[in-house]
Amino acid sequence: MSHPALLPFNLEATTLTNRLAVAPMTRVSAEEDGTPTAEMADYYARYAQGGFGIVITEGVYTDEAHSQGYLNQPGITTDRHAKAWDQISDAVRQAGAQPVMQLMHAGALSQGNRYCSSTAGPSAVRPLRAMMEAYGGSGPWPVPKALTAQDIEEVTTGFVNSALAAKAAGFAGVEVHAANGYLLDQFLTPYTNTRTDEFGGSVTNRVRLTASIISSIRSAIPDPEFWVGVRLSQGKVNDHDYRWEQGAEEAALIFASVSHATYLHIAGEGSGWEESALLDNGETITALARRVTQKPVIANGNLADADLAARVVTEGHADLISLGRTALANPDYPAKLARGSEPAVFDPAMLAPKVTLANAQTWSAQNAAAATA
Repeated sequence: MSHPALLPFNLEATTLTNRLAVAPMTRVSAEEDGTPTAEMADYYARYAQGGFGIVITEGVYTDEAHSQGYLNQPGITTDRHAKAWDQISDAVRQAGAQPVMQLMHAGALSQGNRYCSSTAGPSAVRPLRAMMEAYGGSGPWPVPKALTAQDIEEVTTGFVNSALAAKAAGFAGVEVHAANGYLLDQFLTPYTNTRTDEFGGSVTNRVRLTASIISSIRSAIPDPEFWVGVRLSQGKVNDHDYRWEQGAEEAALIFASVSHATYLHIAGEGSGWEESALLDNGETITALARRVTQKPVIANGNLADADLAARVVTEGHADLISLGRTALANPDYPAKLARGSEPAVFDPAMLAPKVTLANAQTWSAQNAAAATA
């Protein structure tokens, strides 16, 4: 009998080969000007060849002001960027998967931007903790400038233009990155958003920018076959333990505000789904998202275990499952799941000293050499 995650799933008018997605993972391996490389095309195609139904890219910056978060992060702001992404989407499609581009604005969590030396966020509040060395940063985060109303309009325009470019480049859809502590999540979080205008204060106001961006993209691209998903999380790259203050009540308000998205992707930043999913009303966060929005939900967070993945799907906690580090160690995870084979355990050395494709290749070469010694 097939594993539940290997069964087909209909997302709008598209029938996915299975319910397994590659989660977005920052790899900082593009050219200096943000252009994706041939190496990146091979990297993404490998997941499709391994059997994943959806391949979601790493976060792609959306404008040439404050959105870039890391040096060598890919962008989608020029014709050269778009042409390179076209080759990647084609490679993924030819291998049998649906490509989705994650659109990201780093906001105050930018630690490498070739266009701008300053950072910007909802308010002039220094982010918690320090920059991430694995992504090329060091020392405390700078205090961002507070975005003006005009700046916010330009942020929205960047997302819309990037979605149009992604569609032209052959992607099945885009995923609006509103998770993990980046700009849209900064608006959602009270301690990084102290605004007193329509984007600050209540939960409804704080999620307003994310909801507006989804609506603006859909207005620009009314084709329902082009997906406009959204990724949300409680934890952040610089605050793994953060949880929405009002629990299930706040979660329901957030989910209702973005229910016009094609799907919701709930990320398990810093902890697994099983450890962090349960809310104060006894419901899992992903099941609540499904109930409130009546839209497909992707669960994320240490879901490589076959029995746990089956339970998430069969018990109605989520419709699809995304894998990050497990996918890095097992680009053929769906094939292994079909065979009943145990997946390889992720080795943190794959991402050391930085999270680049080159370091992963070095790791692979060293392990191959050790295996034949």
